[in-house]
Amino acid sequence: MKGTPVIRIGTRGSKLALAQSGMVADAITRLTGEGVELVEIKTTGDGTTVPVAELGVGVFVNQLRDAMDREEIDLAVHSYKDLPTAQPERFAIGVPAREDPRDVLVASGGRTLADLGPGARIGTGSPRRMAQLNALGRGFECVPIRGNVDTRIGRVGKDLDGVVLAAAGLKRVGREGEVTEYLDPLVMLPAPAQGALAVECRKADMTSALISSKLNDRYSQAAVAAERALLQRLEAGCSAPVAALADIAEGAEPGEVDLYLRGAVGAVDGSVVERLSTTAALRDAGGDELAEQAAAAGRALAEDLLEAGAEQLLK
Repeated sequence: MKGTPVIRIGTRGSKLALAQSGMVADAITRLTGEGVELVEIKTTGDGTTVPVAELGVGVFVNQLRDAMDREEIDLAVHSYKDLPTAQPERFAIGVPAREDPRDVLVASGGRTLADLGPGARIGTGSPRRMAQLNALGRGFECVPIRGNVDTRIGRVGKDLDGVVLAAAGLKRVGREGEVTEYLDPLVMLPAPAQGALAVECRKADMTSALISSKLNDRYSQAAVAAERALLQRLEAGCSAPVAALADIAEGAEPGEVDLYLRGAVGAVDGSVVERLSTTAALRDAGGDELAEQAAAAGRALAEDLLEAGAEQLLK
């Protein structure tokens, strides 16, 4: 019966995860008219302060996938940047329109990075962010932190001068008004797939697969494919000091799509950061072809980064 919860969406229980899954649930209801039920699932990465790099890959994902295998849920909503680069063949992914991929600073006194002097304590649990902050040569002290958005922002003005977070997360939980600076990708290149959601389902479940495909935004899917292909070729996980950002726009000719991809690999101490970029003209002929071409561009840029010395930095 219409309005009865029939589509079960697996989600982590954090405020951000619930907000993201709620957005997907609303979109599904608009598309299908069906009721939706959110099913909270605790993952390995929840409820621990251990750095993600020490927990291993898939710590925010595996339990959701197990629940899909047991058919306890029909769909799972992930922050795409949390997914391991190796995608199980039994699952399909739809990518809704991407939110702002940039990083942001939330600092005490409304300050920007330029306002923070040597010794300023900036909180982040990301080696990627640490590498780029340290590379600025401003003498910042990068403080490793974990926790949800509220916990991290709550430390600003206490033991931290500021924290660096993803713009998308703050927007989704309604706290974008606390941003003191949106960080230009020239200063802070985002993580691969930052700001994108992954709506994952079992390929064998034709109804859920159809819903996931209807949520898919082709340009967002292609951008994420380029960034994650770069990450995969570098054989680096989601917590490695690797950054990537793809911009995709319609080309001059019908069916042509322009890709601009930037990638970076850095040492956490900021001593070396390798940055490269590439452009490519892609053809959009339907199906997965656009994402496949974008992924090829990502792998090619990764090869250039490896030649420039990225392999040694990742070791």
